[in-house]
This record gives sequence, structure tokens and C-alpha cells, in this order.
Amino acid sequence: MGLWEPIIGFGLYRSYFNAIGVGIFSAGLIALAIHLGRGEKGWAAIGGVVALLGLGVLFPLISSTVNPQPRAAPIHDITTDTANPPAFEVLDDTRAGARNTLEYGGAEVADQQGTAYPDIAPLETGLSTDAAFERALQVADEMRWEIVATDPSRHRFEATARTSVFYFADDIVVSVTPAENGSRVDMRGVSRVGRSDQGVNAARIRTFQQQFSKG
Repeated sequence: MGLWEPIIGFGLYRSYFNAIGVGIFSAGLIALAIHLGRGEKGWAAIGGVVALLGLGVLFPLISSTVNPQPRAAPIHDITTDTANPPAFEVLDDTRAGARNTLEYGGAEVADQQGTAYPDIAPLETGLSTDAAFERALQVADEMRWEIVATDPSRHRFEATARTSVFYFADDIVVSVTPAENGSRVDMRGVSRVGRSDQGVNAARIRTFQQQFSKG
């Protein structure tokens, strides 16, 4: 709803969500026990439903405890070309809620990306640069990115994508260049906040390339 920046909502979640879940679960469990003791099956059933609701709220915590996920690399700037990453020309460090810069971190970030996401690479396509650029824009639209700026003559565009739950913003630049047998599509995604993007930008690049290749 845009009432606050995503990082504030995430902070509220981390601070209070589990405590709320424990409270709901405990209240439901107590109600279940009391009403079962009194033989009040209807009210006991309601208490059971409330306890299950509390477990639902606690599911992310339970899941991460039982099956902890590997820690994501502490980077938030992912690109298909670490040697010459596409540069942002319209989006800049004044973008709303941004705490991370759009300036690429250099060899250190490139090395971390190579270790964490070795599969991230440019997309080679047999399409002409014009056709590949149009296809890239089509995929961006399908993925519901907000297109910020396009430069058809240079075959590049900038966009913003948001995560589904907390609505975190990640800024994207896509560049299409000629290649020997068609064209090459490079892409870069940078999260506005957070030291680590939890693998979101790498996953988005993979999805983009898969969708592109389906066309």
C-alpha cells in the first residue's frame, strides 16, 4: 500500500511476527485445553483452529529451523558481465528508498558473484539486435517490471522490479549488443537496500533468460 518503505515493513516483520505467532498459538492451545476440560467441543474446535493459525504464522520460522538454507552471498549487485557491467544512466542514487549505490563494486564483487552464482552469464541469441531488444522489452513486461527509460537506438533500457511479499525494489539495466551469430543480451540487477539480496537478482536473471528463450 506504500505506507512505508519496504525495509521498515521487513523490520517490523523480523521484530514482531514470530512473537505474534507464538501468542496466537499459545492462546489457541490454552483455549483448546480449557474447553476440552469443560466438554465444550464447539469452543474447543475454535481454540484448535486458532492454534493452527498460530502455527501457520510460525511456519517460516519452523521451516528455516528444520531445514536451514545456505547463507546467500553478501552481495546485491549481480550482472551477466562482471568485466564490463552495464551502467545505469537514468536511474541514480537519488531513487526512492535507496541505500545502496549503483556504482559497481569491482573485482571483489565479481569474485564473490563467480563463487556464488557461476551460472550467471550473457545470453547469446540468434536474433538481430533490434529483434532481441524488442523481445527483452516483451519479457520485462511479462515479468511486470516498471520500465523507467528506453533507448531503442542503443538497444538498452532501465527498469525496476519489486519482490512479491515485502515489495523490495531492485533496479535493472538490460543492454543488447551485436554478436557474431546474432546478438548478446546483458543484464544487471541492483537491490536498493540490504547487503545481501538473498539470491533474488540472480534468480531474476535466470528467469528472464528462460522466458526470453521461450519466445
